[in-house]
Amino acid sequence: MFEILLDGNSEADKLEKAANNLIVLSREEAGAERIFQNNGVALLLQLLDTKRPELMLAAVRTLSGMCSGHRARATAILHAVRIDRICSLMAVGNEELPLTVCNLLQAIIDALSGEDKPEHRGKEEALVLDTKKDLKQITNHLLDMLVSKKVSGQGRDQALNLLSKNVPRKDLAIHDNSRTIYVVDNGLRKILKVVGQVPDLPSCLPLTDNTRMLASILINKLYDDLRCDPERDHFHKICEEYITGKFDPQDMDKNVIAIQTVSGILQGPFDLGNQLLGLKGVMEMMVALCGSERETDQLVAVEALIHASTKLSRATFIITNGVSLLKEIYKTTQNEKIKIRTLVGLCKLGSAGGTDYGLRQFAEGSTEKLAKQCRKWLCNTSTDTRTRRWAAEGLAYLTLDADVKDDFVQDIPALQAMLELAKTPDKTILYSVATTLVNCTNSYDVKEVIPELVQLAKFSKQHVPEEHPKDKKDFVDMRVKRLLKAGVISALACMVKADNAILTDQTKELLARVFLALCDNPKDRGTIVAQGGGKALIPLALEGTDVGKVKAAHALAKIAAVSNPDIAFPGERVYEVVRPLVSLLNTQRDGLQNYEALLGLTNLSERSDKLRQKIFKEKALPDIENYMFENHDQLRQAATECMCNMVVNKEVQERFLADGNDRLKLVVLLCGEDDDKVQNAAAGALAMLTAAHKKLCFKMTQVTTQWLEILQRLCLHDQLSVQHRGLVIAYNLLAADAELAKKLVESELLEILTVVGKQEPDEKRAAVVQTARECLIKCMDYGFIKPVS
Repeated sequence: MFEILLDGNSEADKLEKAANNLIVLSREEAGAERIFQNNGVALLLQLLDTKRPELMLAAVRTLSGMCSGHRARATAILHAVRIDRICSLMAVGNEELPLTVCNLLQAIIDALSGEDKPEHRGKEEALVLDTKKDLKQITNHLLDMLVSKKVSGQGRDQALNLLSKNVPRKDLAIHDNSRTIYVVDNGLRKILKVVGQVPDLPSCLPLTDNTRMLASILINKLYDDLRCDPERDHFHKICEEYITGKFDPQDMDKNVIAIQTVSGILQGPFDLGNQLLGLKGVMEMMVALCGSERETDQLVAVEALIHASTKLSRATFIITNGVSLLKEIYKTTQNEKIKIRTLVGLCKLGSAGGTDYGLRQFAEGSTEKLAKQCRKWLCNTSTDTRTRRWAAEGLAYLTLDADVKDDFVQDIPALQAMLELAKTPDKTILYSVATTLVNCTNSYDVKEVIPELVQLAKFSKQHVPEEHPKDKKDFVDMRVKRLLKAGVISALACMVKADNAILTDQTKELLARVFLALCDNPKDRGTIVAQGGGKALIPLALEGTDVGKVKAAHALAKIAAVSNPDIAFPGERVYEVVRPLVSLLNTQRDGLQNYEALLGLTNLSERSDKLRQKIFKEKALPDIENYMFENHDQLRQAATECMCNMVVNKEVQERFLADGNDRLKLVVLLCGEDDDKVQNAAAGALAMLTAAHKKLCFKMTQVTTQWLEILQRLCLHDQLSVQHRGLVIAYNLLAADAELAKKLVESELLEILTVVGKQEPDEKRAAVVQTARECLIKCMDYGFIKPVS
């Protein structure tokens, strides 16, 4: 492979194959070791020197494979390639290389910190390396990359991603947050510098649309990772010194950077941002910059005002002082970019009352006017993406008003423009789009209104939240239909694939809420599956906030309950659906979630034994049995149907064979229920079990004294499917043992079999009559009965 790659005259397709082969080899332990032993690292470095993008990518990917899961190799590679070289590769301006190098660094960090380490014994364990020094060196280099002019925007994004992923603790139960403390002491100013970048100033570092957002997220994660007040005070002090150090009456650029930094912190740890707003001179500086001649100053100041008015208490201060200022700018400015931002500021202040119809901040009709303007900007493709992003943000606030959301969903060009925006590389828009969709589908949490309390509140002259007439169910259903028609699912599927740092857990929760609202009507679920909704839901159900995971799992259950799993979750993906569905069987969840999860599992369990095995391994069996005892008819039916499919599995049958449990008794008694559907499912399960093991045929006659009566009732049932299952059970018992057969023949069962066997078999009854005749033939074989002729 290396000979082909390092030969300057090799053909292009040969090169490509050789490069891919190396990558595949490096992902296998034996292959990685082989490359490493045969001077592979030096040869890969030669490939990096060729400066040919495709060979460089192949070399980095091969190194990634060699590092993952092997601490000693990762250390050797880190020292051979050198961290500064890795970082300089990550600083390149194209899209693909920084991402690939970021994956390499992540593999090295995981291997060094033992994150992905399986239990090693013997020789691997003997190499106890102290990796703290290397990890610290990597952190330092990443922090240096943040403020270097030579690093491209993509490289800076990847450095921020790596810091976000690896510095804060994964789990707050771990006591040690020394990595965060180290980064706060040595790198917080560098991160603040990135947050404070103003794209229009000459001193600005190379950025992408996502860079400042990623830096805000990193600051937020670091702040959340602090353990005590002194640590938070120290953090606050560094930020305060950084911002006040920038204020300079002589140099306007520095003031703009200071305000931009505050604005960035407000998008991260909001409490900290709020404290910084209270610093002497910050608010005054914002107001002063609003009145500046330069459009850059105005842009930054208006954005900061918008971010500052997130809390209602703060917003009231800004409503009294800022609205007139924003209106003034809105009327006087000729610049579209500033106009849209002041508009969003007004939108945000206008929606401070939330969904409460009675708490409108502005006069009747003005929110609709603002929304109309936002929609106009959204549709205008000649404006830049950042400006259109602000229009989407404005709608995220205004769509709390039911009139606005109804108009917006009917404005197809605006709706589609927003969904197209969600698919662009600028991912900072995700939260706004997700919020708008949650508002349009009314999938936010609504508190239950208790009529007595409302009367009490009115009596004591307290404000009572009012529901808007257009928030009633039929309006919401109409909106969902329109969203699906506009192609919302493909936009959501695109959003789910976004990079993890920007797709925060809160955004995932919003997307899960939207999905659940869209899946509500069974008729729409086919459309959702066809556009890739099933696939997109799986990652949302596996990670995120607890609420988000439950909502996504519920949406998955709704899809799995009614659609063909092979189409909804093609390939191996179907196995990933099992765990979210099993999590919904928890008794803490509500009845509808339990019921739909059982339906989904029933559908999956009939596909293949591998799926039944997966359901069994996820420990779903005790929960399914638990719901078979349930008083609620539908839950009991769904659980019994699910068990009927599960008993085909050998391990499940062994559970029934084991001594000292009442599993079989429960199934036999359910066969005697009055509910036809429960009877049908239970009889099906019993038929499978008695066919599989003779021991269960005997066990069936011992678990309850009513077994014979129940069996006779099944064989006489009005419903042919239940009757057929009853006759199959009878046949299994007859075939199991002569003594057992004698017991059956001596009872009234023989008469029943004779009556059924003598019927004329029409199309519907053929199977029933045939089974009854087979039972009688079995009795003849034993010599218990003789033919008449």
